[in-house]
Amino acid sequence: MSITPAATARQPFRGIVGISPARYIRLPLFETVTGYTEKAVRRKIDDGIWLEGKEYMRAPDGHILVDLEGYYKWVENQRQAG
Repeated sequence: MSITPAATARQPFRGIVGISPARYIRLPLFETVTGYTEKAVRRKIDDGIWLEGKEYMRAPDGHILVDLEGYYKWVENQRQAG
């Protein structure tokens, strides 16, 4: 049996699909993605380790949004410092 392009087009996609979160994500998703708890993030903010506009920002509704690009830079700086 040969598979024609028309038959292939009707087959469901069975590959791997990756999902990237948005650049700014709320704490519950950040915890799932990185393992850092909400408490750990809030402590970094309260202690001045993470700065607003750099590693996080506040949404108009007051939620803390972690900037994944800022987080990645922070991780790289920690790695280089250690």
